[in-house]
Parts: sequence; structure tokens; C-alpha cells
Amino acid sequence: MSEENLLFFSEEWVKRFVEELNKNQSYFEAAKNWEGDFLFIVNTGPKIKSEIVVYLDLWHGKCRDYKLLPDRSAKKTEFIFEGPYDSWEKLAKGQLDPVKALLMRKFKLSGSMSKLMKNVKAASEMAKNCSRVPTKFL
Repeated sequence: MSEENLLFFSEEWVKRFVEELNKNQSYFEAAKNWEGDFLFIVNTGPKIKSEIVVYLDLWHGKCRDYKLLPDRSAKKTEFIFEGPYDSWEKLAKGQLDPVKALLMRKFKLSGSMSKLMKNVKAASEMAKNCSRVPTKFL
């Protein structure tokens, strides 16, 4: 029996992503010292009419809370990681490393770059976690 693919960044996809992240031992090990929350934002563009905003509260290798938010002003976070849909899709497919993508300006980061650089493996493991969710892209 094949599993149904979930629409990327939909409520169901984010829920499954968090479930998989919280079971992911590689992420847990890489992020065991991480403390900080994020807004992950898919910017408007050809495929996205209004930006998609996902809140994740990441704490010592687990996601304690998550929400899809109506807009970026709905919650203040330590970090904002944002970019166009096509860059998010490449990141989710493992074709783009999150830190290299920042350096290539495929994404923008608001928050402490030095804190993120100390946790590169955690960022990489979180991106790899996308492959654990059966995904349908626009």
C-alpha cells in the first residue's frame, strides 16, 4: 500500500514533518544543544499567492510546538528563514544545503548567523528530514 503524498508546506505536511523530526535520532544528536524558535517563510511568487508562514519552537533536538500562522507578524521569533518556493523545493529534495543556500542568497536569515553557524549539522539534518515526508510539490 503506497502512502499519499502531502502537499508541501500544507498543515498536514508540517504536522508530519514535526512528527518525523521528533523521531529523527540524527537530528536529535546534532541539535541537542540548540535553543531557538523559527519562522520559516515561503515568499510570494509565481506559485504562491500569499506567503506561507510556519512557526517551529526547536529545543534541544525536539520541536516543542509548531503552527501555520496567518502572516509573519503573528509571532516574534529569534530567527526568520525565508525564500522563494523553488528554493524551498530544492532544499526539501536535498538539492540545496541550507547554509550554502544562505551564502548563495537563495534564502534570507534574520537572527544570529554566528549561532546558526555553530549548529550547521542541526540545520542540515533538519533539511534532510524533509525527505522523510511523502511530498507533492506545486
